[in-house]
Amino acid sequence: MNVIDRRQALAITPFFRLGFRPFFLFGSVLAMLAIPLWIMGLNGWFADWQPTGGWLSWHRHELLFGFAAAIIAGFLLTAVQTWTGFPGLSGKPLMVLTALWVAARVAWLVGAPVWCVVLLDGLFLPLVAAQMARSVWPVRQVRNYPLVVVLVLLAIANGVTLYGIATGNDQLQRQATVGGVWFVAALMSMIGGRVIPFFTQRGLLRKDGVTPWPTLDWAILVGTALLSVTLMLGWAMQTNSLIGIAFFGLGVAHLIRIVRWYDAGIWHVPLLWSLHIANAWIGVACIAMALWHFSVLANMSLAVHALTVGAMGGLILGMIARVTLGHTGRQLEPPKYMTWAFVLFNLGALSRVVLVDWAYMPGLWLAATCWALSFAAYVWGYGPMLWRARVDGHPG
Repeated sequence: MNVIDRRQALAITPFFRLGFRPFFLFGSVLAMLAIPLWIMGLNGWFADWQPTGGWLSWHRHELLFGFAAAIIAGFLLTAVQTWTGFPGLSGKPLMVLTALWVAARVAWLVGAPVWCVVLLDGLFLPLVAAQMARSVWPVRQVRNYPLVVVLVLLAIANGVTLYGIATGNDQLQRQATVGGVWFVAALMSMIGGRVIPFFTQRGLLRKDGVTPWPTLDWAILVGTALLSVTLMLGWAMQTNSLIGIAFFGLGVAHLIRIVRWYDAGIWHVPLLWSLHIANAWIGVACIAMALWHFSVLANMSLAVHALTVGAMGGLILGMIARVTLGHTGRQLEPPKYMTWAFVLFNLGALSRVVLVDWAYMPGLWLAATCWALSFAAYVWGYGPMLWRARVDGHPG
């Protein structure tokens, strides 16, 4: 609140005072619409309408490099101001970055020429990474350098995906998006390792928190990043027992974290159990990847969707529900309907990961409906908080 001049900050339109505001809202709107659109496109409802690259390419790309990238940008561009004391992106620069993200989403959806999509979409993540580097480098905040590195890797994965779209190389698109999903898992592991134990301690009013275990945290971060690279390069896109062992070890590491962070009191606080369940989905995804590499599972889909739907979507929904309250000056008590949104969301995640094996299309529709309604609840209830000024009158 005291990083920039108060009068200067309050002169900015509230919606563009910090990155979480436009990116949480627009990212959630995209999430709310994208899954139902994908299911309808899959069923041939739009015979005369194809996004750039087709519906499958759009689905692969937009949930990762559109939706998740927007939420990551909103969170990091907001949090970095607190971490470093360096002013976060706001005002006109934030408007330009937001407009770039929106333009890329529209270009993809309306079927714009590939060169237009590549130009618009390819700029977003490098600009976010550059802004993060610009914030952490002057204060030599070494602990946040890995965030910049992973953002750069995610931007490279997006670049490879766009190249695959431009050249019609479906395999390249697939391995780059799967690798990109696991780069997001690396970010989730790093950020979750910081905030979930802290939020739990604060939310349950515990005197002592979980003792940090830096070796475990670094092992998870580095291990996830390295496995992501093997996926993006295509080395781990075929079953391989050594890769399976690595994913199994990563799953065990996450299980250790789950046990260490657990507190029975979380079940009375929706903003906590939603994050703990989402974190558990990462462990499920790691074990499922191991089982696929051991040829126990028939395909990678269960693992990928445990990560994208259960972990990524769940952690995003839980985090934006909490962060929005805190950064708009409100008490950390979400509206009652958000508890039901968290329940509904996890029902949808189970449907996408488990039910589709027995009833594919009904399972997809149930998962899509639960996902869409969960994010619609956030947009409906939290949208006014995001475009209005803080209730306590402070900047931000």
